[in-house]
Amino acid sequence: MTSAGRRAVFLDRDGVLNEIVLRDGRPGSPAGLPEVRIPAGVPEALRRLREAGFVLICVTNQPEVARGRQRRGTVEAINRALAAALPIDDFFVCYHDDEDDCQCRKPRPGLLFAAAARHGIDLRRSVMVGDRWRDIDAGHRAGCLAIQIAGRHVERAPNSPPEYATSSLSDAASWIVERASQ
Repeated sequence: MTSAGRRAVFLDRDGVLNEIVLRDGRPGSPAGLPEVRIPAGVPEALRRLREAGFVLICVTNQPEVARGRQRRGTVEAINRALAAALPIDDFFVCYHDDEDDCQCRKPRPGLLFAAAARHGIDLRRSVMVGDRWRDIDAGHRAGCLAIQIAGRHVERAPNSPPEYATSSLSDAASWIVERASQ
């Protein structure tokens, strides 16, 4: 699933581009625009990645839609707000839940494959950045390197460890840019 050779950084949305919202101790998506908070340093980190020649793609699971707890329009409004504030080239969203057994819900790599096809991305030269095991596993299954951003929640480990772990997108961007220049 590689193509013309463009490099990309795939970014999870909640926990990477915007802060997660904890509800009953569990990480979740913002319920609406008033809960969207972009962490310090994220816009600058994305600009550095863009200047280094990376296509920036958000790949996000939004199962609350399938569960009936969030409307698709709300997810799309949040994505539009993030696109207006951040230099993201495209958004790919899975609205399914685990029981739907789809190919697009991370840890499956369907969203990354779709983005690679649309944007001419070479997955072997690309990086997945996420805060959860599903993101890391999806990146590896697609053939990408993977970076884990440490979140405020603890969950199971990925099936294979990330190539790099950090607490901020700024640090992740520095690692990616340095590695790309070698």
